Amino acid sequence: MLFNSIDFAIFLPVVFFLYWFVTQRNLKIQNLLLVVASYLFYGWWDWRFLTLIMFSSVVDYAVGLGLSRANNRARRKLLLWVSIIVNLGFLGFFKYYNFFIDNFIAAFAFFGVSLSKNTLNIILPVGISFYTFQTLSYSIDVYRKKIEPTKDFIAFCAFVSFFPQLVAGPIERATNLLPQFYKKRVFDYAAAVNGMRQILWGLFKKIVIADNCARYANIIFNNYHDYSGSTLLLGAFFFTFQIYGDFSGYSDIAIGTSSLFGFKLKRNFAYPYFSRDMAEFWRRWHISLSTWFRDYLYIPLGGSHCTILKKIRNLFLIFTVSGFWHGANWTFIAWGLFNAISFLPLLVLDKNRNNLDIVASGRVLPSFSELFRILRTFLLIVISWVFFRAETIGDAFIYIRNIFTLSLISAPGFRGDEEVQTTIFLIIAFIIVEWCGREHQHALSGMERVLPRTGRWVSYIVLILITYFYGNFSESIEFIYFQF
Repeated sequence: MLFNSIDFAIFLPVVFFLYWFVTQRNLKIQNLLLVVASYLFYGWWDWRFLTLIMFSSVVDYAVGLGLSRANNRARRKLLLWVSIIVNLGFLGFFKYYNFFIDNFIAAFAFFGVSLSKNTLNIILPVGISFYTFQTLSYSIDVYRKKIEPTKDFIAFCAFVSFFPQLVAGPIERATNLLPQFYKKRVFDYAAAVNGMRQILWGLFKKIVIADNCARYANIIFNNYHDYSGSTLLLGAFFFTFQIYGDFSGYSDIAIGTSSLFGFKLKRNFAYPYFSRDMAEFWRRWHISLSTWFRDYLYIPLGGSHCTILKKIRNLFLIFTVSGFWHGANWTFIAWGLFNAISFLPLLVLDKNRNNLDIVASGRVLPSFSELFRILRTFLLIVISWVFFRAETIGDAFIYIRNIFTLSLISAPGFRGDEEVQTTIFLIIAFIIVEWCGREHQHALSGMERVLPRTGRWVSYIVLILITYFYGNFSESIEFIYFQF
């Protein structure tokens, strides 16, 4: 079920009504309602994949109970490996089976050995990378004794399948989300209002920014041989805002929806395109995944508390794995390596934690130095997204090479919708609103401090009208991260 669909517009108020007005008196029934609603939400795509969530939930619930009773270290490790193998096994089979088979055959073909291709017609379950990491983190944290294993199976199933963030995050930790299912929720009007604001802003990001950018990015990337360097740069610019508007828009809707039900999810984006270096960007982009890899892979390998060579090894490993997590294509690994190379000078010079504050905090405009660093970092980000979007690594290199030609100084133009100027204007307006809200959790969350009630309602109506008149409703575009 898509957030930007009529189905969800009906689903959400029905679940909200049942949650607060029918099941509020009984916590277990309320949690059970969330499980049923979440399974309905997920099964809307393909009910058969519900068995994967059910099985993963049962395995990790049982592993948690087993860890609570096991005092022997070897037995505890065995139980942990059961969780790791089951979760990563499912993920590897559905997401990477054909990738490994194709590359295995290609490797033999390079040496002149022909092998028959025997790949399967495997459908990738929506959001499998997200919920497997979420439930796997529970087993690891129980093993590390950071959290007590739950005996409440309904609460655990609700934690694994919680519908707002089930298919595209944020990837929640059991230490944060699971305890919220144990205690009675009380409706918080202020949190609900702020949640509705965040949902509205998330829908604007998705329907107006991301989906309009997708239209032009697809035209340019699919026909990149035909265009000038300036047009190719514009295409990369459009995809840069497509993926940000799409993914952060989903997170905004997920976090806002959770607020309606009395839950607090972790922040997943913190205005990443205002970053002054690549280290800051990765502290602000897909925060739930970055911190997951930091806590469960980077730090166990030694993190930054080791020799410089091991630091570099850890850096490249973490970005390579991050790239591979995104999809079964070498372009994602190249994207990860590009980010590692961009990050490397900061790590070597020990400058990777220089920008921990909010840029231009307390000021209307950044300094010239801050603006230069933001633009320099943004250009690196734009180039990195070319690898992410391209069909092959070869296409990505040709695309980038064709940008940096003499045609870069020409006026951009392409065979597409002439309304592209409107989209560029909307992106500029979007950047201004985000800049003004950069010190808040999301761009609209501080409105009550600067606008009176009437002004806020006028802003909401204007935003709704802009979404209605300028949103891309002509084609149904799924959220990009559903494929991951």
